[in-house]
Amino acid sequence: MTQRRVSVGHINVGDTSGSSVTSAHINNDIRSRHQNVHDGQVSHNKKEDLKIVDQKTQLSKKKAKRAPRWRRNAGNNWLIPGTILAIVYTAYFLVARNNPDHWLNMFVKLSYNVPGTDMYGKGVKDYAFVAFHIIFFSFLREFCMQVALKPLAYHLGLRTSHKVNRFLEQMYSLIYYGTTGPIGLYIMRYRCPELWYFNTTAFYEDFPHRVIDMWLKEFYLLQAAFWAQQAIVLLLRLEKPRRDFYELVFHHIITMALIFLSYRFHFTKIGLDVYVTMDLSDFFLALSKILNYLESPAVVFFYFLFVATWIYLRHYLNLVILYSVATEFKTVGPYVLNWETQQYKCWLSQSITFSLLLLLQLVNLYWLWLVLRIAYRYLKDNVKEDVRSEVEDLSDD
Repeated sequence: MTQRRVSVGHINVGDTSGSSVTSAHINNDIRSRHQNVHDGQVSHNKKEDLKIVDQKTQLSKKKAKRAPRWRRNAGNNWLIPGTILAIVYTAYFLVARNNPDHWLNMFVKLSYNVPGTDMYGKGVKDYAFVAFHIIFFSFLREFCMQVALKPLAYHLGLRTSHKVNRFLEQMYSLIYYGTTGPIGLYIMRYRCPELWYFNTTAFYEDFPHRVIDMWLKEFYLLQAAFWAQQAIVLLLRLEKPRRDFYELVFHHIITMALIFLSYRFHFTKIGLDVYVTMDLSDFFLALSKILNYLESPAVVFFYFLFVATWIYLRHYLNLVILYSVATEFKTVGPYVLNWETQQYKCWLSQSITFSLLLLLQLVNLYWLWLVLRIAYRYLKDNVKEDVRSEVEDLSDD
């Protein structure tokens, strides 16, 4: 019989209890060891991953504990000031409304009315009015942003926390400046018509202005409360800082100094004009930024409209006021220091007023340079960029 060949090659079918079986056991053992090593590596990697995750969790918990309560519960920041307002207003309507001598009146109403007129004097009770309305603006800001405006932001298609927060901040600014700007013009035109239209000579006529119109006084004190509350926002970092954060802090310091000194030393007519120029320009700034967040095609038009209004209001008109302080301050009306008659229009007040307004103008010029740089980049390279964007890591969004 012919021997049959196997196609897979020669197979030794002799003693199978020898090396071939031993090799199989060795191979299986090696594979088993490799598998154990692999499983050990996977297990080790999993442990390391879990350890890293646990460390990150503990770190985030520590940060959350260190974070101020207003950051951990940002959506409810309006509750505390709202509760204070509710208590004070309730007490006022129950016990103080019909009692003009009650101490609660100085927090809720203007003090120092000249009997039979709409004119008011000034005094220490005005500080109580400002303090109470700092609480009022703290409530108004948070309630508007978190309760009234946040649903609008989502309705308009904003989703990232960065854009939503910026939209809320600018919408609040738009509402505020869109209210105070026209009211300032109304006071200038109808309540203090001698000031219309930025008539600087009226700043110094009949000085000192120890009593002022009711509208002007309330406008002035509410503006003081607003700016004080905004200073608190900066100090507590309720808004993430922008690249011009320190310039903004410097601007607030100058503004607060001007507000206090102008009210205390009877230069409120100058202050009214400065308020109007700032508020109207800030309205157009907020509007252009909102349109930018919404990616509106109208943003270019409104941005250049903002640039034009900024230059006219914050530079041309403020330089007119600055020139008036340098010239008319001395030549119109009395120019002597007399503490008894509260005659403060003198060389000292002129120097302080001019210096503060000049510093304010320098800050505005810095911002004008940023504004014009954005416009130049758009016209030259079609680059849209907010140079005043916040310093933050946007990857969290």
